[in-house]
Formats: sequence, structure tokens, C-alpha cells
Amino acid sequence: MSTTTTTAFEDALRQIERGEPLETAVEALLARLTPEEKLWLLDGDQEFWPAIAEMSQAYNARPIIMGAVERLGIPGLRFSDGPRGVVMGASTAFPVSMARGATWDLDLEERIGIAIGRELRAQGANFFGGVCINLPRHPAWGRAQETYGEDPYLLGEFGAALIRGVHRNAMAVAKHYALNSMENARFTVDVRADDATLHEVFLPHFRRAVEAGADGIMTSYNSVNGEWAGQNDVLLEGILRKQWGFQGVTVSDFISGIRGAAVSLVAGLDVEEPARQQRAAYLPDEIVAGKASWEHVDRAARRILRTQLAYYASDLEPQPDPSVVFSYEHRDLAHEVAQRSMVLLRNENVADGPLLPLDAGSLSSVAVIGRLAGVPNTGDHGSSDVHSPEVTTALDGIVAALPNATVTHVEADDPAAAALAATEADVAIVVVGYTADDEGEYLGTDAMNNPELLALFPPMPEGMMLGGEPGATATAMGSAEGGDRASLRLRPIDEEIILATAAANPRTVVVVVTAGAVITERWRTKVPATVISWYSGCEGGHALADVLLGRVDASGRLPYSIPTSEEHLPFFDREATSIVYDRWFGQRLLDRDGHPAAYPLGFGLSYTTFHIDQVEAHPVNGEHFTAAATVTNTGSRRGRHVVQLYGVIHAADFPSRVLLGFATVELEPGQTRTVEVEASTRPLQRWTGDGFVPAATHATLEAAAYAGDPDAATTALDLH
Repeated sequence: MSTTTTTAFEDALRQIERGEPLETAVEALLARLTPEEKLWLLDGDQEFWPAIAEMSQAYNARPIIMGAVERLGIPGLRFSDGPRGVVMGASTAFPVSMARGATWDLDLEERIGIAIGRELRAQGANFFGGVCINLPRHPAWGRAQETYGEDPYLLGEFGAALIRGVHRNAMAVAKHYALNSMENARFTVDVRADDATLHEVFLPHFRRAVEAGADGIMTSYNSVNGEWAGQNDVLLEGILRKQWGFQGVTVSDFISGIRGAAVSLVAGLDVEEPARQQRAAYLPDEIVAGKASWEHVDRAARRILRTQLAYYASDLEPQPDPSVVFSYEHRDLAHEVAQRSMVLLRNENVADGPLLPLDAGSLSSVAVIGRLAGVPNTGDHGSSDVHSPEVTTALDGIVAALPNATVTHVEADDPAAAALAATEADVAIVVVGYTADDEGEYLGTDAMNNPELLALFPPMPEGMMLGGEPGATATAMGSAEGGDRASLRLRPIDEEIILATAAANPRTVVVVVTAGAVITERWRTKVPATVISWYSGCEGGHALADVLLGRVDASGRLPYSIPTSEEHLPFFDREATSIVYDRWFGQRLLDRDGHPAAYPLGFGLSYTTFHIDQVEAHPVNGEHFTAAATVTNTGSRRGRHVVQLYGVIHAADFPSRVLLGFATVELEPGQTRTVEVEASTRPLQRWTGDGFVPAATHATLEAAAYAGDPDAATTALDLH
């Protein structure tokens, strides 16, 4: 006769399955924890320096476990980073989030979330720290690639879509809360914003993530209005918990995310990530000293247990097989996403028609020019790095797509060599832009050797080696040095290569690898075709060839605006120790100041043409409404269009045009379809001491191809 024993955690799950309230099960499990086990929940399980040593060799190669209690069967929060895929193992590198924002396709993003969740769970993790929804106030921000665009509504909807997808297999963590959009100074800068700016601009996407069921919120490194985000009571207990009703778990950013054990706990930070650091060293004595209480410990423990029980009691997919990791299915999805993300900015006539798409059958020779063409370039090398076993470069994709053509690659930074190759080719494709050396997470030694940060670390054991040198403080999250961009323009030599190539061959295409906006004024009118290809993931080279050759429509749309001058942007100092954020940035700042964008928010060309004939707004229900837009493909081939809804109002100190909703549609030549677009009136609300109120009583609703589209269909929108 055999006996089957269950753990306390399994007992709690059975309570929930029997229909007992989740809170009852949480309290029953909490009661079985010893005081020491309660404290164990509040940080990572590994000792600090062994954890740092492991991560400095291979960051997040396996789940980072926080709060597992073997005696009671509590699995703990088993962390894997993101967002371009699962950082653990050899996973699928999807295009970066900014590229996915350029698809304007929420269903596609949800599918990515499903794939990420499966790869994560198959490798033993349950806690995905990759729903990055920070707003890039300035395009120089080094980690712009990790987020979806410049608009709060776009950010919130994409974050919600990713959460929905991940939830089939894992808990989802939104980050970095809040006001995180500077990289080099992220450990030291105090970002200040008034209440209206916070609630109208920099927090709505986090509120939307909470509504979508985010299981965790990760705080940012920076200070907000004079207090570090990881111990900011206003943000954590005030706004997140009391105003928004968040019931999940709050976690710090890694290693330097809090500046005090007790003060962070009292302020509402539940878990110090990723290891046993300040809380393990100081919290027991600080509780005795009255700086925090056991009630605060229990409060955090309840949230941690509740989050795990809610996840394991949810309707999850069957356990994925390890074969899902970098599977053909997921690589195909990465390919599809990359295709849809690429933005055609310019496509002028050359001889008898637009240069793009290229006719593969007529090409006998192609010059591929640029140092980046043959480089596997999927994004920065910090905490978001995904280590796919194979990456298809732009050169790989073009060669594979043109087996009957001679493809010549000019890698050197040599305008004369580029011009010579272009002269001898049917078409020249110039691949320029950035790498992890230019933009990305900043993990430089000057940041990591900051005395204030080093004081947060326990003493290093004698003889320990990190980064190959005794006593070195090598980074634990990668080796990236990119940081915030020093310039919004291409390297001067890249601009010279573009100009020389275009002068030698009028059939020149420029492909720009970037995350944020690139100012192109010196050369953009000198070339007939320009494509933004992003950091496009493991299948990006094949996708680029598909777009250039017209195997798919050029259907990406900019998730931000591109100005004509740096002077049209907000002030930015990547070394600032204090900065004030207001509501004016991106397209809304260009609109306010009357500066036409080089390319406005939402802009992108197609290989066909579309017309939106009319739009009808249904009555507003609370803060939401739907609109019906009639769209016709007026061109000669199948294509994909993005219908964008903008609200236009005239109100003091408020943007004149804001994004309210969007939807995508595929149409055959000559086909007309009515597209239902879900939208929100929240972007048209002001924050007051009494909460949100409409900024105006009426708005003009535009159904447009981009912000400020003169051909937009319009109707009135009642905001009462």
C-alpha cells in the first residue's frame, strides 16, 4: 500500500480548486511559514557573490529563483529576462519590441507572447521579466529598442497583448516603473514630473498593464520626485496599489534596485532581485530596530504567495516540450514579425516606376554595401540579449533570395569602393545604422564602480574573480557599453558611403538598422528608397529580402516620429543627475511648435495604395468606444494597411492630436472593407486633484494613415 503526500502549496491549490477563495488559501499557506521562511520570500535564493559570479559568465542562463521554499513545496518566482525573447538557453530571438510596435498588430504580439511563454516554461521558468513599456521621451535613449513606441496608448495596448500571450504559460512582469528613459545615468538621476504629467503621459501604459493582469511590476533604478523608484511609497502603495488596485508582486531591478532593506519593504517593494543582498544582510536587525514590522513582512509575503497560487491555479497550456525552443514554428513567427515590421519610408520613381519592390528575375548583379550587412545584429548585449543558435544577416537573406545573381559585398568603410561596386551592379543596397556598441543597455565600468552602488554590495570573498581579474566588479547582466546614443545621425562615413553610392547608381536602396529615430536630412532626398529594418531577430535577413523583392507588402508603420532637427526635440543630457519631464515630446511636441516631421508618427509606405472613405464613431461607453472605418485598396496588388484613429481637440497646455486606437486590415486590389477599431478616450483626459476629466467636450475623430494625414476621414466625437 502506497501513500501519497502533498505539499502545503499543493494543499492550497486544492483549496482553490474546491472553490474556496484565493485569499483563504493564501492565508492558510502563510500560516505554515516560519518567520525565517517569510523573510526568505523577500529576495533571491542564491547568495550574492556566487550569483554575480554565475551571471557574469552567462547572464540568466537558467531561471533565477526567488523565494522557493522546499519544505512547503513553494516553487518560487523563477525569473527569465526579455523582451526580444527568452534570455535563457538558445532561444528564439524575435525582432526587438520597437520593431514589433511598428507592426501595429496586437494579435501578432499576443502570438509572440505565447511563443515566449512556451520557450520560457519549457526551460523551467515561470516569471517573465520582459514586458517593457517605458516611454522613450527622447530618441537617444539607449534602450528604446526594448519598448514599443513613443505613444502611451500604443505602449499600453502592446504591453497588454504581450501579457495575454505570456499568461498561457507564465507570469508576466511589466517594467520599469517608472519614468525610466535614460540609460547612462539610470543609477543616479532624479526624474521629476508633476502629477498631471505622470498620470496623463508616463503612467497610463502601466495602468493598462495592471488592467491586463500583469502579475509583477519591476521598479526602475532612477529616482522619481526625490525618492528611488524601488522604495517610492507614492508610486508603489499610493498609485499602484490604492489607485489602480494592483494585487500582484512588486520586484526591484537587479542588484542596485533598492537603497535600503526596510525602507523599500515599508514603501511596498515585495522582492529584492536577484539574490540575497541587502534584505538578507540588514532586514532582520532593522525589524528589531522598528524600521519595518512583521506586518510589512506578512503583507509582502501574502502578495508573493497570492501571485504564485493564482498562476498555478489558472488555465495553463500543457507543459511544453523542450523542442519548442528555437523551433521551426517559432522561427517562422520571427520571420513573419520581421516582415511586417519593416517600414518603407521612401520609394521614388526610377525610370519607369518606383524602385521597390525589386524584380528578382531582372537582377543579374547586386552590390550589398556596408559593415553591418553581414553582421548578426539582433540588438544590445545587456540583460535583453537572446542567444539564438543561428541568425540570418541581411547579406545572408539577399544571397539566399537571389541564387541566380552575383552578389558583391563591400564591407569596408570606403566610399570609393562602394561607388565602384554600385556602378557595376543592377542595384545597390546600402546597410547602415547601429549595433550594441552604439545603443543599448549601459553596463560600463564607470557605472558599476560607482562608490554609492558598491556600498550596496556585501564584501567580496577573498580571491573571488569576476571578469578574469581578482576583485573586479564585472557586470552581471552582460557586457554592453552602448548606452544612450551620442548622436541621432548615422556615422559621417556612413553618410558619405550613401551619397557616393547613390551618385554612382540611381537604383540605390538604403536599409537602416536602428531602434529609435534617425535624422536623415543630409541624404534622404538623394536616394530613391529607404527602409527601416530594425534589429530584426534571428530571421531578419530573410524578411528583409522578402520586403525588398515584394514577396510581401511593405506594411510596417513608424511607432514614433522622426524630426528634421535635434533642435525640435526635448532637452537631453545623458549624464544628467536631475531632469524634469513634461508632457511635450515626439509628435505632440512637433505639433505644438509647428515643426513638420521628416516622417510623422504612424507613417509608412506600401506597395499598393489605400483610401479611407469614411469613419463613424459609435457612442462612448465609459472610457471606450468603437469606430467603423471604410477602407479601400486603390492599388494594383494585395496589401496591409493600418487604420489609425486620432482625436483632435483645442485645449490649453494639452496635445492637439493624440492616438486613440488602431487596427490592421489586409485587402485585395479594389477591395473595400469596413474595419471596426477599438479605441479609448483616456488620451483625451486631464488629470486633476479629483481624478481624470475630459480635456474638452468634443473632439474631431480622424481615421488616418498617420498623424496629421491630410486625407484622413473625419467625424465628430462627443466626450461628455
